Amino acid sequence: MLYADIVVDISHEKLDKVFQYQVPEQLESEICVGMVVHVPFGKGSREISGYVAGLTRTPSMEPEKMKEILCLKSSAETTESNLILLADWMKRQYGSTMIQALRTVFPVKAKIQAKEQRTIVKTASDEQAQKMGELWRQKNYRARVRLLEYILQQGQADYGHTLRLLGIGKSVVEALEDAGIVQVVRRESRRNPAEELCGDSIKAGNVLTHSQRQAVEKICREWEGENRPCLLYGVTGSGKTRVYMELISRVLREGKQAVVLIPEIALTYQMVMGFYEEFQDQVSVLHSRLSPGEKYDQMKRAKAGEISIMVGPRSALFTPFPRLGLIVIDEEQEQTYKSEQVPRYHARETAIYRAQLEHAHVVLGSATPSLDTYYQCQQGRYQKCVLASRYHQRPMPQAVVVDMRQELKAGNRSILSRRLQAEMEQRLEKKEQVILFLNRRGYAGLITCRSCGYVLKCPHCDVSLAEHNNGTSVCHYCGYVQKRLAVCPQCGSPYIGGFQAGTQQIEEIVKERFPQSRVLRMDYDTTRGKKGHWEILQAFQNREADILIGTQMIVKGHDIPNVTLMGILAADMSLHGGDYSGSERTFQLITQAVGRAGRGETAGSAVIQTYQPEHYSIVCAARQDYDDFYQKEIVYRDLMEYPPVSGMMGVLGFGKNEKQLAVAMEFIRKFISRADKKQKFKVIGPTAPAVAKVQDVYRRILYVKDRDLDGLRKLKDQIEAYVQINSGFRGLHIQFDFHV
Repeated sequence: MLYADIVVDISHEKLDKVFQYQVPEQLESEICVGMVVHVPFGKGSREISGYVAGLTRTPSMEPEKMKEILCLKSSAETTESNLILLADWMKRQYGSTMIQALRTVFPVKAKIQAKEQRTIVKTASDEQAQKMGELWRQKNYRARVRLLEYILQQGQADYGHTLRLLGIGKSVVEALEDAGIVQVVRRESRRNPAEELCGDSIKAGNVLTHSQRQAVEKICREWEGENRPCLLYGVTGSGKTRVYMELISRVLREGKQAVVLIPEIALTYQMVMGFYEEFQDQVSVLHSRLSPGEKYDQMKRAKAGEISIMVGPRSALFTPFPRLGLIVIDEEQEQTYKSEQVPRYHARETAIYRAQLEHAHVVLGSATPSLDTYYQCQQGRYQKCVLASRYHQRPMPQAVVVDMRQELKAGNRSILSRRLQAEMEQRLEKKEQVILFLNRRGYAGLITCRSCGYVLKCPHCDVSLAEHNNGTSVCHYCGYVQKRLAVCPQCGSPYIGGFQAGTQQIEEIVKERFPQSRVLRMDYDTTRGKKGHWEILQAFQNREADILIGTQMIVKGHDIPNVTLMGILAADMSLHGGDYSGSERTFQLITQAVGRAGRGETAGSAVIQTYQPEHYSIVCAARQDYDDFYQKEIVYRDLMEYPPVSGMMGVLGFGKNEKQLAVAMEFIRKFISRADKKQKFKVIGPTAPAVAKVQDVYRRILYVKDRDLDGLRKLKDQIEAYVQINSGFRGLHIQFDFHV
């Protein structure tokens, strides 16, 4: 007997439960995951639609107590059925329950009260209205007379505005309705955050350069052939967004829709503005700072075909477009495309699978592609299109690398080098703008020497040790621990320890050094409001400030023509973030940061401050040389068996009982050893991660490496089954994290 797990009323329920039904014998050969079915539900004769979330031969209850599926309502593909199939794939690919996967692909779960627009419309003739007005004047119904005269003059009027303007209550309107003079027309008004953000924008001309046109034609030829994912690899300022727009225009002409993913909310304003200028009200936006009502309305508008383009961060990937034709992932290298919640999916992989389900296309865009994406291009799995020069042949910024060790020796203890201060003075005198990027976010635990640039590393994993408050330095890969150093083991300097400066401290230093300049700061603290990012960026773009200081959110995708100088502070901090991808992130951040300068008529420059000026990621970033960086970095990944050359899976354990968790994770390590008949898996840990305890819940992690990623996914299935049948894991949570 076959049994089906059914999810009912996806648009309205909280998706906290699946219900199991018997599959009639005549439907067993037809039914599959994602189909729409008709089932009896609850008491009585109620029948509703549901979606097949899974099929099994094992019943969850006594079969005689189980109800039977009535029929297949539709075998045709629907928006919901494709998203259910996507959730099923995510469950298997990344490790989660079906409910967790469904909550991801249906992010707006509860119906929100519709926003209603009410209009008072005159329905009687002028003669009838005037006769009624005379009668009301005789009876001294002054409020009714005021409303009647206003409606006779206007013909129709907004309900709320009219009540406020005339100082009347709803009973007055009801009296005119009862008399047959007016009617209140109610119309559902769906919220449009893109229109609120952009206002009355004028459509921009979409004139492509020769190289942009070549890229478009190459991508379209790929669509007609193998339809592989396409990487649009263009230097900063090359006009990748123009290529996206042309590709989207072609998709829209076919009657299909497009999703444009961006890595952060900070990029929403400029990206949405550009698309709104080109496509007007066909565009909407979706992100975490919208109200529940705004999110709900955007999903309804997308499903109803009222919009054709959705712009937003990772969750916009699940927009329920019925005829999805294209998914664009801008700045595809960004880590924000990886989910921190279960299932720990990557938007790039998930977009490619959704596109396969719906016969759509995928375009990845970046000036600094992720190593994984570029590796896939080298292997022939992705198509690569190159934009090698800036729009209108504008010159690339000239970057200079400043050795901060020499600054210290020369007596300059400021975080601003002498070269950067001199450059800032010159630019500010010319009324040009400056951006200062502090490459610090997430790396406060790094231990480095300011005199010689030495970084304390794990002797086993080639990643930096993190400074802990208990006087120890710890590797969060293998658990190696050593005591905190008082002096640098390389040069004997006492200037060794964690990096302390933050954006607020930089702001104070800049204001003191350049007191006549107007300074804006853009970080987590200043962008908490719904429009925090947009207001700061708009003010800076409108030249209401001379200097903008910020963390990583200021170096991605922004196009501000008057910025001619980029100062990169602590460029090498991301080199040693405690994991293997530090060099890649450093190259990407510096390259992207340098690319913010000189995007207008005036040539730009950048000052890169570092304690390791000889490191290849910094040298290559200063030259904007991705190919040289890739060749050097891929050799390191191959030698150390790190992605993308080798697969790597994190097994994460969570629990309130520290001892039980430690024992359970050790059992998983032993289980992997028993399951590994060919001795091919390399296991690291278990150990405590960077944050070992949150809200009284302890954490442990182990890593498994293998050249065969499919082998790791099979191991994940085996571990899941082992955990499920082993009582020692009760009260614990085991999750999986695949590194790409």
